[in-house]
Amino acid sequence: MAAGLVAAAIGFGSAQAADISGAGATFPYPIYAKWADTYKKETGIGLNYQSIGSGGGIKQIKAKTVTFGASDAPLKPEELEKAGLVQFPTVIGGVVPIINLPGIKPGDITLDGQTLADIFQGKITTWNDEAIKKLNPNVDLPATAIAVVHRSDGSGTSFVFTTYLSQVSKAWADGVGAASAVEWPVGLGAKGNEGVAAGVGQTKGAIGYVEYAYAAQNGMTFTNLINRDGQKVAPESANFAAAAANVDWANTPGYYVILTNEPGATSWPITAATFILVYKKPDDAAAVAEALKFFSWAYETGDQAAADLHYIPLPDNVVASIKETWAKEILGADGKPVFAGK
Repeated sequence: MAAGLVAAAIGFGSAQAADISGAGATFPYPIYAKWADTYKKETGIGLNYQSIGSGGGIKQIKAKTVTFGASDAPLKPEELEKAGLVQFPTVIGGVVPIINLPGIKPGDITLDGQTLADIFQGKITTWNDEAIKKLNPNVDLPATAIAVVHRSDGSGTSFVFTTYLSQVSKAWADGVGAASAVEWPVGLGAKGNEGVAAGVGQTKGAIGYVEYAYAAQNGMTFTNLINRDGQKVAPESANFAAAAANVDWANTPGYYVILTNEPGATSWPITAATFILVYKKPDDAAAVAEALKFFSWAYETGDQAAADLHYIPLPDNVVASIKETWAKEILGADGKPVFAGK
């Protein structure tokens, strides 16, 4: 079974007419699943969410086969306008390098951006390469060959990861670039954060990249990173929050925010928000109203669940801005907001 489809639907038995449909990013799947489980118990309304990758989510919302799409790669304001879509963030998290080296525990190894880019370009091929040894002088690094695992599907996590590599490595920027899908120089592809986590877990010497919740939930070995300020940082919630601390969400058109390689002594360098896409003038206003009601509930009551899964909830002022956007831009055929809740 394709790994990206293991979590294909957050299921509660057969779908009901009132259930909310969405598809896209695997990055936020753990928190959407947690929220959906609680929401179902409280309201009786389920969420049928296909964890198929950001590229798939964008395709499905544009094809109008789901009520909302989900993507970690935000659409630019001009893309939103052309498609007639509204975009808003839900939570913030971190993308982390994960490795499989016997005897190496989470955080034992530190990498910097250039070294990480060189590994994913196939320029560094063994774990005892001088560049890795220089960063880890007190670690007994094996001569094990490095096996790169990357996403095979159109992926917002890949967009975030390759954006970071493009910012820290000119060779990566010129040779590979940043996108949801790139021509990977080396490695094996796997579908979804789930697939990359599984691929790394099954392959000695492997390195991949996943949203931090997947690493934490599966006990994966992650690396620390050297950030833009030259400081060694671990993938921790406080460090994800530090990277997002100075963002002016309310005054950013379409909430188009990239959080990679942000300054700050404690900023995790591969931080990202994840986004929801809905139509400004939806064909099924009632369905969109149900989806917005769900996300409103999540903003109001889901912060602890998000924090428990190592996501950063959005600040109250950002949530207030998002709800103002809903009221102004997501309208029914009568020109009134489809969601009139708080």
